[in-house]
Amino acid sequence: MPQSSHPPIRSFVLRQGRVSNAQRRAVDTLSSIYGIAYAPGALAFEQVFGRRAPTLLEIGFGMGETTAQIAQAHPENNYLGIEVHTPGVGSLLKRIAESGLTNLRLVQHDAVEVLEHMIAPATLAGAHIFFPDPWPKKRHHKRRLIQPAFVALLASRVAPGAYLHAATDWQEYAEQILAVFAAEPALANTAPGFAPRPDYRPLTKFESRGLKLGHGVWDIIFRRI
Repeated sequence: MPQSSHPPIRSFVLRQGRVSNAQRRAVDTLSSIYGIAYAPGALAFEQVFGRRAPTLLEIGFGMGETTAQIAQAHPENNYLGIEVHTPGVGSLLKRIAESGLTNLRLVQHDAVEVLEHMIAPATLAGAHIFFPDPWPKKRHHKRRLIQPAFVALLASRVAPGAYLHAATDWQEYAEQILAVFAAEPALANTAPGFAPRPDYRPLTKFESRGLKLGHGVWDIIFRRI
């Protein structure tokens, strides 16, 4: 496991957000069906999903709209989503039930600890980090998720040939992500620099509005060597 001398990176800062009645009901009634409780010990994906299929990880799925769309469009894959914020977890649980998705499971816990203790090395077919918190103020940059120690850990969990895909609408953060990915010896870029948006990543409503206003979005896609 990659080691680091600095304090552990956490994948989030817990903020208090309003949980709607529908989201709370979804968490209370659906977590036992579609959720996976955090517990040290590597997950056996074949048992979790009831089948053998490529398993992809999404870190920080927000309200889950994109995650549900991807899982529905790609029934050939399994998807494991990680999020700490209860409104988003409830929202995605509700979407899973309403859409009848059988290939999506959720863990409500810190992604770093999930990677360290629940994901065996070289078992993921890919990992998505779409629009992570950019922490735009310079004094907060140390809180950003995508830093060398985290990328080394994540790279160790994907199989050779599998991919890491990050996307952001903050150019300065995009440049940092590109540099951090490029500095990880286990990874190789799939493009000369930033990558074109692949078809499997749908445009969000927020992203579409931004593009119409001339705002940029940058995709960074590397593969495990």
